[in-house]
Amino acid sequence: MVESDLFEPYDRLIEIEVLGRRVSVPENNRLLRCFQFLSLRTISYGDFCWNGDCTNCQFWYREPGDPAEAPERTALSCRFRVQEGLNITRLNPCVQIEGVNAPRRDAAQPADDAAPAAPEASPAAAHAYQET
Repeated sequence: MVESDLFEPYDRLIEIEVLGRRVSVPENNRLLRCFQFLSLRTISYGDFCWNGDCTNCQFWYREPGDPAEAPERTALSCRFRVQEGLNITRLNPCVQIEGVNAPRRDAAQPADDAAPAAPEASPAAAHAYQET
């Protein structure tokens, strides 16, 4: 059993489909946590309340066994427990999952939200610093 401060304990990964891509996520977890498992940075820093108040984590889906022509159901991923074979057909634009509906960020690439570089001190300021 895998135990974590972030995820509910789970024994295995299960397969679901997100926007046509097959992915593996931890069983026994809310879907928003599963999205975080897939894309830690974008979901952790996303605009989510995590308690069902905002609807930013809304998604549309079909359950395992639903025919392709069945109407989509909708739910909030912060309140929905993942199930094997789930087919997620649409996501609220706030849900950005790297490698699914957002570009995968290379670990060596600087983050877009990285702090800007400090401006260089003027020669006068540097000289004043040296004299004190």
